[in-house]
Amino acid sequence: MLVRVESGDIARTTTDCVVVNLFEGVTRPGGGTGAVDRALDGAISRLIEQGDIRGKYGELTLFPTFGKIPAPRVLVAGLGKPAEFSVDRVRDLSADIARRLRAARVQRFATITHGAGIAGLDPRACAQAIAEGTILGLYRFGKHKRPEEDTTEVEEVVLVEHDPAKVSSLEEGVELGVVLAEAQNFARDLANEPANVLTPTELAHRAQSLAAAVGLEWEILDRPQIEALGMGAFLGVAAGSHQPPKLIVLRYRHGDGPTLGLVGKGITFDTGGISIKPAAGMEEMKGDMAGGGAVIAAMGAIARLKPKINVTAIVPATENMPGGGATKPGDVLRAMSGKTIEVINTDAEGRLILADGITYARRLGCSPIVDVATLTGAISVTLGNVAFGLMGSDAGLVERIKAAAKAAGEKVWELPMFEEYREQIKSDVADIKNTGGRNAGSITAAFFLKEFAEDTPWAHLDIAGVDVMDKDRGALVKGASGIPVRTLAHLALSMSAL
Repeated sequence: MLVRVESGDIARTTTDCVVVNLFEGVTRPGGGTGAVDRALDGAISRLIEQGDIRGKYGELTLFPTFGKIPAPRVLVAGLGKPAEFSVDRVRDLSADIARRLRAARVQRFATITHGAGIAGLDPRACAQAIAEGTILGLYRFGKHKRPEEDTTEVEEVVLVEHDPAKVSSLEEGVELGVVLAEAQNFARDLANEPANVLTPTELAHRAQSLAAAVGLEWEILDRPQIEALGMGAFLGVAAGSHQPPKLIVLRYRHGDGPTLGLVGKGITFDTGGISIKPAAGMEEMKGDMAGGGAVIAAMGAIARLKPKINVTAIVPATENMPGGGATKPGDVLRAMSGKTIEVINTDAEGRLILADGITYARRLGCSPIVDVATLTGAISVTLGNVAFGLMGSDAGLVERIKAAAKAAGEKVWELPMFEEYREQIKSDVADIKNTGGRNAGSITAAFFLKEFAEDTPWAHLDIAGVDVMDKDRGALVKGASGIPVRTLAHLALSMSAL
């Protein structure tokens, strides 16, 4: 789908539908909405007077123009109260608009830049949000379904700006929004794939294909190389699966400065291993590689945006299966760092593969390191499906991630890392054990990972509550969410040339 900007009059634009807006309480529209209203001989004003259009946030009113303007239809989008309107609302509203018009079989539409008028929002940021919301909101994963009959896809969206001097800035915003949204959709594609398709080998292949397309360096390590590195924790998880493990490494280079390390959990299917999960809902465990998918997708965006920073991504990829060779509760594994780990629960496997991934990132000289994982069910109990959890050893890095998430419109919440929590992961037979029990489960999991980050600045993103959506919600659609791809990209941009 093409998203572009042009200078002109929205009322004179030739397209299938023009999209204008209205704040709650406005009785006489101005700006682009006013221009369309005048061209329609006051039709929008009359609908306001009749109470058919009230401007409430999310209200979408579609009606015909009867040949009074080139576009056969107009959609008026309610923006709600001006004081409550934000760039995040622009993004979500744009997604709702795009889905509404797709359902109406609209293939091309033009829109004014919501929020850039009397709302006083930054026009460039609004243009970016419109591009993001439209692309994210229209996402569908239909690869394994027969095409639905009598359906139409949106092919083009045009932002119409009456002031030619503003076009360049809006184009910059659209360009950034398209890159970020396409990256997030790439992550969604990975996490939505069934596990018999997206094996560790296939995940590595797709990462390699992306790297070749955008100019990243790549390296795929196989079992003998993983064994040579001494990654006993990673291999302990892989022991029960017939699918060979893969260690995926992607590199973006821009000079001789420090290297940001991104480590993603790549469990392409998680049965729980010997500590097997209940059958109900287990099909969702095809998405247990969402953290790894987000890291891979973010690297694609970073390569396209070219920030002045070095970034290395590491994704240990394997299945967690209860095969005859599988690791058992009570077994002791030796991680790459040399630390020994008592396995209490084989369903706490993500932290095991991340332990070796983080150690490898340190060996490659990455600093700081950020890991991303669908790590704990406990984070869903704490934060539901609204925000992902954030924990870390470096206050500056944690604050930078918060700022990146805010810029992306992805909600995050920091959990405490009080030293007392570490007591829960002490083992009687090894250096550490892989679970500290139910209490503070997300925090003790983070403390486990902190053991392997050691003195390197490190942060952990637990996305287990937000990796899958059960219904459409603005820019988030049912299925894999692709969170936190845009946060990671914004983090790299914020660190550029530091």
